[in-house]
Amino acid sequence: MSRFEHPVGDALMARAERVIPGGVYGHQSPAFLVEGVFPRFLSRARGCRIQDPDGHEYVDFLCAYGPMVLGYHDRVIEAAAHEQRQLCDSGNLPAPNMVELAERLVEKTIGMQWAMFAKNGSDVCTWSLAVARHATRRDVVVMAQGTYHGVHGWCNSFGRGFPEGERASVATFDWNDLASLEAAFAQHDGGVAAVIVTPFRHEAMHDSEMPAPGFLQGVRELCTRHGSVMIVDDVRAGFRLHIGGSTQHWGVTPDMIVYSKAVANGYPLATMLGSEALREAARAVFVTGTFFTQAVPIAAAIATLREIESRDAIARMDRAGRRLCDGLVERGRGHGLEVTISGPPSIPFMSFVADAGGFERNRVFAGEAAARGAFFHPHHNWFVSSAHEDADIDAGLVAAEAGFAAVARMFGKDRA
Repeated sequence: MSRFEHPVGDALMARAERVIPGGVYGHQSPAFLVEGVFPRFLSRARGCRIQDPDGHEYVDFLCAYGPMVLGYHDRVIEAAAHEQRQLCDSGNLPAPNMVELAERLVEKTIGMQWAMFAKNGSDVCTWSLAVARHATRRDVVVMAQGTYHGVHGWCNSFGRGFPEGERASVATFDWNDLASLEAAFAQHDGGVAAVIVTPFRHEAMHDSEMPAPGFLQGVRELCTRHGSVMIVDDVRAGFRLHIGGSTQHWGVTPDMIVYSKAVANGYPLATMLGSEALREAARAVFVTGTFFTQAVPIAAAIATLREIESRDAIARMDRAGRRLCDGLVERGRGHGLEVTISGPPSIPFMSFVADAGGFERNRVFAGEAAARGAFFHPHHNWFVSSAHEDADIDAGLVAAEAGFAAVARMFGKDRA
């Protein structure tokens, strides 16, 4: 399968396995991709192109699992980060730019009156629940069954290393099923502190699923009726669908919204924003972290928000994503293969209809494409950035052509 060999990367992996459990762990583990085909490490990135230690270049359709909304090593973002780095980064106290970023986020994110900062999506999702519980003096949190909200015990879907008690106050409902959400409210009558939802369903190992007409509006109405807090986990989709929060794409305003990934174009930062009614609870719930208010990521975030708007980046990503998705459908059919494209165009995912929920064909496709210089994840949704030009999309489609051909050879055509 592989046109690319990785002797430098293989040697580095052998070293890593001696000193790091698993060598490379978590969602970046080689086991989450296709062993023996994908690189294990990356050494360079510019725009929408990445390079492994063996010098192989790939058009990247994962964008570091989402953060690179403007592309790697963006000149403007890097200049803003460099300028702040000359002044200060980590310090005894926050830098003045923390206030500026909070002001900008409150201005841009509809319905939000305050902002606070952390480092990753897991932290702000968990923190938002604490604020909701303190504000409502209730314990139960309701989430969609199977939703990924991070690695903390209350939502960890892998179930290893955490006692069952951490999920004792968490109830679930079925995505896109308001009746099941109503049933959760009824079961915990008067005890639901919050409902936490993603703007659309985007778990790994699953086709993405958009909200059904009226679903998000229904969540909003039920939370209002029961005095519960509506929290939107916009960690993955934030700033790719709407500058004011992804649920604004459907005209829905939550009580709290959490961002990470794209907010600082690759610099480590996460944010939690909330309504005026939750201000005192946010102040009262103690949270801290030595690196939460680092000034360099905050400077990068200020520049990122400005550049998303000035470059019309959301529309550019939508256009690039549509070109990619349309091209994939066309090329798949050219090889007699039917594919499902799910998710928004800027956050797409492709699966093969004949796999019926499995991913055998996806693994062959993604592995062959990687061997031809395009990085498509076989199980996780993809991302495009505003750095993807038509030529980059077309180069990715050339690699995809080889992937479709390999699937047709190995599994046969879906139709004559």
